[in-house]
Amino acid sequence: MSQPEKRGREKIRIKGHEAALLFLMAATVLLCSSSEARAQKVADRMVATVNSGVRTDLITYSDLLWQLALQPSTPLANPRSEDLNSALQSLINQRLILQEAEKLPAIAPSDEEVKAAINELVKQFPSSAEFVERLRMVGFQSIDDEQFKEIIRRRVAIEKYLDFRFRYFTVVTPQEEANFYTQVFVPRFKSRNPDRIVPTLEEARERINRRLTESKIEADTDAFLDSARESAEIIILSPV
Repeated sequence: MSQPEKRGREKIRIKGHEAALLFLMAATVLLCSSSEARAQKVADRMVATVNSGVRTDLITYSDLLWQLALQPSTPLANPRSEDLNSALQSLINQRLILQEAEKLPAIAPSDEEVKAAINELVKQFPSSAEFVERLRMVGFQSIDDEQFKEIIRRRVAIEKYLDFRFRYFTVVTPQEEANFYTQVFVPRFKSRNPDRIVPTLEEARERINRRLTESKIEADTDAFLDSARESAEIIILSPV
């Protein structure tokens, strides 16, 4: 999306060994298969579980590193606590949205959409070689790694769901465009470009509409996540 990383009101419980044991069997199978397939250099551990009533999703330390690897300029060798916590909140949001998105089979991304999303992601980095190196640092072999492609597939599914739920129904009225033009666009343009002629409303309408549309979608997404977090059971097993 396009991305959802806002903090909502959270119903989060921190558990010790009791909660960890509850998910140990399932997590052990998942983590062993991942580490054997990729020979990860870090010891994996369970970090959190997210359950919105559909199912329980596990978030591991590897998941946090995978999230950081896809963020340009974020250090990976010695991840900062604030980066790890930000990644955790992002992943909680992603899991909540994905659990809703998977109720709509028509939203499932195609291979072409996943490939296009990977290409756009690579463009955010200085070079494709640097991007691949970051993938290898967190255990992936290449951009053809199936688990890496599954992560991107989930991201595309989230974006498609948000488009379906919010973008297609977002309406910006001419009056809202005019108000933004007068109250925000014109003063800002004059401040930044004192020697240039201010574009007319018609000339700026497309940009203004796009800006207002994205703002409304962000607000709707925040409200959705606030509600989802309020009703979900989010358990922190291992604080980062």
